[in-house]
Amino acid sequence: MPVLVASDLDRTLIYSSAALALTMPDARAPRLLCVEVHEARPLSFMTETAAQLLTDLGDAAVFVPTTTRTRKQYQRINLPGPPPAYAICANGGHLLVDGATDADWHASVLARLADECAPLEEVCEHLLRSADPVWVRKHRVAEDLFAYLVVERELLPEDWVKELAVWAENRGWTVSLQGRKIYAVPKPLTKSAAVREVARRTGAELTLAAGDSLLDADLLLAADRGWRPGHGELADTEWTAPEITALPERGVLAGERILREFLRAARQPA
Repeated sequence: MPVLVASDLDRTLIYSSAALALTMPDARAPRLLCVEVHEARPLSFMTETAAQLLTDLGDAAVFVPTTTRTRKQYQRINLPGPPPAYAICANGGHLLVDGATDADWHASVLARLADECAPLEEVCEHLLRSADPVWVRKHRVAEDLFAYLVVERELLPEDWVKELAVWAENRGWTVSLQGRKIYAVPKPLTKSAAVREVARRTGAELTLAAGDSLLDADLLLAADRGWRPGHGELADTEWTAPEITALPERGVLAGERILREFLRAARQPA
């Protein structure tokens, strides 16, 4: 039976220049491969070693990129290795099969959201009303599914995100702070639900996962084994669970370590 590997991308497998965390002397820094270009500028990287590990993983398991990115943002990424047959975008809102959206899956997601949480419009209105333009740089809606703010972290009031989380909780939404972005995401919109669907379709009996943010917690809990890096929301809150390994590595070297763990487990599933 195939092994399914579902991994978050940003700050888990791929890293912006600001998130690389290269603390070693320059002469000892790992060689980097650019895997994303945006507006003619290099945007995301992984080590060359990680790129080879990911290529090997594509031959050993069903690798499923699992991201909160929109489809358009995901399609900017050029990962090494064989093209994934499945990818999960918009935090589970879109399941891509050979690069195309599965319309039936998306329709089922929309039905769950309509039944189980407050509408997107209510959340967007609250964000516009409560977020101070002094520290908000952008208001964004992703795929008509969830909203996020781009903020100046040094100006962001310490308690504002906590207050937003309480407000959102009462309406069936969750809040996550990742770098300069504050996400408001419906609780029924999960990576784990989409991963379970891919596992059903592929017949996978072992699921491996990795992620760094609170939006990845459900993904990790749904997997048979999971890993989180030494940075990010999960590390900051010391989040853990059975079968989850907290790695000490931070930055781009954490991505390399995660891929080593994936490959080792995929080759020895027993």
